[in-house]
Amino acid sequence: MQLNYHLKGSDFVNAGKASSAVKGVLKQLGVAPSLIKRVVVALYEAEVNVAAHAEGGEIGVTIGAEQVRIVVSDRGPGISDIEQAMKAGFSTASKEVREMGFGAGMGLPNIKKNSDSFHITSNPGEGTTVIITNKLT
Repeated sequence: MQLNYHLKGSDFVNAGKASSAVKGVLKQLGVAPSLIKRVVVALYEAEVNVAAHAEGGEIGVTIGAEQVRIVVSDRGPGISDIEQAMKAGFSTASKEVREMGFGAGMGLPNIKKNSDSFHITSNPGEGTTVIITNKLT
Protein backbone atom coordinates (compact mmCIF):
# COMPACT_ATOMS: atom_id res chain seq x y z
CA MET A 1 0.00 0.00 0.00
CA GLN A 2 1.34 3.42 -0.94
CA LEU A 3 0.26 6.62 0.81
CA ASN A 4 1.44 10.08 -0.26
CA TYR A 5 1.16 13.41 1.51
CA HIS A 6 2.18 16.99 0.74
CA LEU A 7 3.44 19.31 3.48
CA LYS A 8 3.62 23.10 3.52
CA GLY A 9 6.31 24.94 5.41
CA SER A 10 5.19 26.71 8.61
CA ASP A 11 1.90 24.74 8.57
CA PHE A 12 1.87 23.46 12.13
CA VAL A 13 -1.90 23.01 12.03
CA ASN A 14 -1.58 20.18 9.51
CA ALA A 15 1.78 18.78 10.64
CA GLY A 16 0.83 15.45 12.13
CA LYS A 17 -2.02 14.60 9.78
CA ALA A 18 0.07 12.10 7.82
CA SER A 19 1.24 10.33 10.99
CA SER A 20 -2.35 10.23 12.25
CA ALA A 21 -3.60 8.74 8.98
CA VAL A 22 -0.80 6.14 8.93
CA LYS A 23 -1.62 5.24 12.54
CA GLY A 24 -5.22 4.55 11.51
CA VAL A 25 -4.17 2.34 8.61
CA LEU A 26 -1.73 0.36 10.75
CA LYS A 27 -4.42 -0.14 13.42
CA GLN A 28 -6.82 -1.46 10.76
CA LEU A 29 -4.12 -3.86 9.59
CA GLY A 30 -3.74 -5.21 13.12
CA VAL A 31 -0.17 -4.05 13.66
CA ALA A 32 1.00 -4.24 17.28
CA PRO A 33 0.51 -0.95 19.19
CA SER A 34 4.20 -0.81 20.19
CA LEU A 35 5.23 -0.93 16.53
CA ILE A 36 2.59 1.62 15.52
CA LYS A 37 3.92 4.00 18.17
CA ARG A 38 7.47 3.85 16.79
CA VAL A 39 6.29 4.50 13.23
CA VAL A 40 4.02 7.36 14.27
CA VAL A 41 6.62 9.08 16.47
CA ALA A 42 9.26 8.96 13.72
CA LEU A 43 6.84 10.24 11.07
CA TYR A 44 5.42 12.99 13.28
CA GLU A 45 8.91 14.29 14.10
CA ALA A 46 9.71 14.37 10.38
CA GLU A 47 6.49 16.26 9.62
CA VAL A 48 7.26 18.88 12.27
CA ASN A 49 10.79 19.28 10.92
CA VAL A 50 9.39 20.09 7.47
CA ALA A 51 6.93 22.60 8.95
CA ALA A 52 9.67 24.20 11.06
CA HIS A 53 12.50 24.37 8.56
CA ALA A 54 11.36 24.01 4.95
CA GLU A 55 9.19 25.66 2.32
CA GLY A 56 7.38 22.36 1.91
CA GLY A 57 7.88 18.70 1.26
CA GLU A 58 6.54 15.32 0.28
CA ILE A 59 5.98 12.16 2.27
CA GLY A 60 5.73 8.71 0.74
CA VAL A 61 4.71 5.83 2.98
CA THR A 62 4.92 2.27 1.73
CA ILE A 63 3.23 -0.30 3.96
CA GLY A 64 4.16 -3.88 3.18
CA ALA A 65 3.57 -7.17 4.91
CA GLU A 66 6.88 -6.98 6.78
CA GLN A 67 7.80 -3.29 6.99
CA VAL A 68 6.84 0.35 6.70
CA ARG A 69 9.13 2.54 4.62
CA ILE A 70 8.79 6.30 4.87
CA VAL A 71 10.53 8.81 2.62
CA VAL A 72 10.29 12.47 3.61
CA SER A 73 11.83 14.96 1.18
CA ASP A 74 11.74 18.69 1.76
CA ARG A 75 12.55 21.87 -0.10
CA GLY A 76 14.44 23.83 2.48
CA PRO A 77 17.80 25.17 3.54
CA GLY A 78 19.31 21.73 3.91
CA ILE A 79 21.59 20.64 6.72
CA SER A 80 25.23 21.63 6.44
CA ASP A 81 26.44 19.42 9.31
CA ILE A 82 24.34 16.28 9.70
CA GLU A 83 26.49 14.93 12.53
CA GLN A 84 25.86 18.06 14.59
CA ALA A 85 22.13 18.06 13.68
CA MET A 86 21.85 14.51 15.04
CA LYS A 87 22.95 15.60 18.52
CA ALA A 88 20.14 15.82 21.05
CA GLY A 89 19.38 19.44 21.85
CA PHE A 90 20.93 20.96 18.72
CA SER A 91 18.43 23.12 16.86
CA THR A 92 18.36 25.75 14.16
CA ALA A 93 14.66 26.47 14.69
CA SER A 94 13.61 30.11 14.65
CA LYS A 95 12.54 31.96 17.76
CA GLU A 96 8.92 31.85 16.54
CA VAL A 97 9.03 28.06 16.13
CA ARG A 98 10.50 27.65 19.61
CA GLU A 99 7.84 29.90 21.11
CA MET A 100 5.21 27.50 19.70
CA GLY A 101 6.86 24.66 21.63
CA PHE A 102 8.76 23.10 18.74
CA GLY A 103 12.44 23.17 17.84
CA ALA A 104 13.92 21.60 20.96
CA GLY A 105 16.51 19.73 18.92
CA MET A 106 15.05 16.27 19.49
CA GLY A 107 13.44 15.67 16.09
CA LEU A 108 16.21 13.86 14.23
CA PRO A 109 17.41 11.94 17.32
CA ASN A 110 13.82 10.81 17.97
CA ILE A 111 13.36 9.74 14.36
CA LYS A 112 16.52 7.63 14.56
CA LYS A 113 15.56 6.21 17.97
CA ASN A 114 12.15 5.10 16.65
CA SER A 115 13.42 3.61 13.38
CA ASP A 116 14.86 0.21 12.61
CA SER A 117 16.73 1.85 9.74
CA PHE A 118 17.39 5.58 9.34
CA HIS A 119 19.16 7.36 6.50
CA ILE A 120 19.48 11.10 5.93
CA THR A 121 20.92 13.04 3.01
CA SER A 122 20.98 16.79 2.63
CA ASN A 123 22.13 19.37 0.14
CA PRO A 124 22.53 22.85 1.62
CA GLY A 125 20.33 25.30 -0.26
CA GLU A 126 18.19 22.51 -1.74
CA GLY A 127 16.70 20.34 0.98
CA THR A 128 16.83 17.14 2.97
CA THR A 129 15.61 13.58 2.50
CA VAL A 130 15.03 11.20 5.38
CA ILE A 131 14.34 7.49 4.83
CA ILE A 132 12.82 5.62 7.77
CA THR A 133 12.18 1.90 7.82
CA ASN A 134 10.40 -0.02 10.54
CA LYS A 135 9.81 -3.77 10.62
CA LEU A 136 6.26 -4.87 11.39
CA THR A 137 7.18 -8.28 12.72
